Amino acid sequence: MVDMTNKITVLLVDDHSLVRRGFRRMLEDEPDLDVVGEAGDGEEAIKLARDLRPQVVVMDCALPKINGLDATRQILADLPETAVLMLSMHSENTWVRQAIDAGARGYILKNAVNLELGPAVRRVAGGETMFDPQVEPPSALKGERNSGLTPRELEVLQMIVDGKSNKEIAAVLDLSANTVAVHRANIMNALGIHKTAELVVYAIRSGLVNVP
Repeated sequence: MVDMTNKITVLLVDDHSLVRRGFRRMLEDEPDLDVVGEAGDGEEAIKLARDLRPQVVVMDCALPKINGLDATRQILADLPETAVLMLSMHSENTWVRQAIDAGARGYILKNAVNLELGPAVRRVAGGETMFDPQVEPPSALKGERNSGLTPRELEVLQMIVDGKSNKEIAAVLDLSANTVAVHRANIMNALGIHKTAELVVYAIRSGLVNVP
């Protein structure tokens, strides 16, 4: 039985009212999700997010006034605990990379035949990342360069994905924080990645780490 007092609150953002209606219906079929508001453009999304403080914002990429990427940045600047799930028509790497850079925790395609919005919302609300299987990792991240990571670097990478700081990793592995920082830099250089968020997504998608 679902505890109705602990529903996941969701703000829906899309400039097409019919699309919003469809998404609302999908989400309202889930007993543990609660759509607390809807916005039709980026400006309204930022205002409603501040007023309603939802746990998850389902954000369309292409919006009038302020686009979904910029709206995501502004919302997360005010509400860093909020999870943004980006909805897009675009599967190209550049869009995915921009969404990750903006702070989105997930990226799914609006036109996916088997769009599972409810489970995606649950996953990002629970702190996981959620990327559509049809979305390619950015091209710079492809290839077998992961085989160049040492066992120690893979160990450090696992802890980075688990959300541990350099100091926490150092304590677990009995290393200095500086040594961990060097490992982190080496991992990023080896994989051609320069942001922790991208590193986490790539490590999970490439099967380099265990995800509980």
